[in-house]
Amino acid sequence: MSHGTRSGLAAVSSALLAMSRHLEVRDVLKTIVASARELLDAQYAALGVPDDHGGFAQFVVDGVSDEQWKAIGPLPRQHGVLAAMLREARPERLADVRQDPRFEGWPDAHPELADFLGLPIRDGDEVIGALFLANKNCRKPEGSCGFTAEDEELLGILAQHAAIALTNARLYERSRELTIAEERSRLAHELHDAVSQKLFSLRLTAQAATALVDRDPARAKEELHQVAALAAEAADELRAAVVELRPAALDEDGLVATLRTQIQVLDRAHSARVTFTGHGIRALPAAQEEALLRVAQEALHNALRHSGAAHVQVVMARRGNGVVLRVTDDGDGFDPTTVRRAGRHLGLVSMRDRASGVGGTLTVESAPGKGTAIEMEVPGG
Repeated sequence: MSHGTRSGLAAVSSALLAMSRHLEVRDVLKTIVASARELLDAQYAALGVPDDHGGFAQFVVDGVSDEQWKAIGPLPRQHGVLAAMLREARPERLADVRQDPRFEGWPDAHPELADFLGLPIRDGDEVIGALFLANKNCRKPEGSCGFTAEDEELLGILAQHAAIALTNARLYERSRELTIAEERSRLAHELHDAVSQKLFSLRLTAQAATALVDRDPARAKEELHQVAALAAEAADELRAAVVELRPAALDEDGLVATLRTQIQVLDRAHSARVTFTGHGIRALPAAQEEALLRVAQEALHNALRHSGAAHVQVVMARRGNGVVLRVTDDGDGFDPTTVRRAGRHLGLVSMRDRASGVGGTLTVESAPGKGTAIEMEVPGG
């Protein structure tokens, strides 16, 4: 076995191991594209997952900056060489894609592509994606393609395993969707049983207070105190259910929009002022977004229920290559030396577990009468 073959197999092995580490579809797509570009030493790589309407449901690129990608505009349609790969399900290796009769041009901001290697990603007879690379980093004689037959073979191996990784990721996401649906159903039943009973009791108690208000004001006052207690219990049941549930909006709108919406609701529902600031945060892996959301919810719950704060502030910002979430309040605070007892009471242990579970860290700053700050940082935002 030649040194070149051994190094190529090692690179393929590294790429396959990288793909196997991810379960989210978007993460798998990004890993496939980055691995393919590195494996074949190309300037650009992309992977498109077709939809059923002549476009792409997902389209991931590597080698193009965020600014370039925004300037390029909408996702491409299934036309030209891309359409041929999807329709005919065969590899395409071209010396200059611009000279191919199927070439139909690209937007002004699109980088110039020349030599081209593309393969369909197949799951059985179904083409589930198109993987392609352009502009191999090597010297190319006039009119020849920098990509070789060996490159095509290596990319073919990667594409076969990419199909497996992508299919597994889709199955995982589908399984998670079903789990979420089952969890929603369970919570709906629990809410119906617990909260509806509380509300029924609240209604009866309020009616009793109404009947007593003229002939026995003292007894009516006691009943009204009971109404307030029942209302508080019902509110606690609802808040607990909301904290447990992963909102569909997290998948649809992303973390920043979801947090902003939830905090606007909390600001209206509580006497404390609740504010949110978060700009320039790119999408994170789904597990990190859910962990950040859970920690934010727990910290907000603590601040609004236990701290007596007049103002609670949530800030999300980039820090280096990562993202940091900081929840601060001007409430009562607590003594960090009693953190073991407070940790159980305030859910700090579970928050630390959530942070460490996604490779992040959690720090807590507090002092009696000085408020509390909870900060979670995750890498790679």
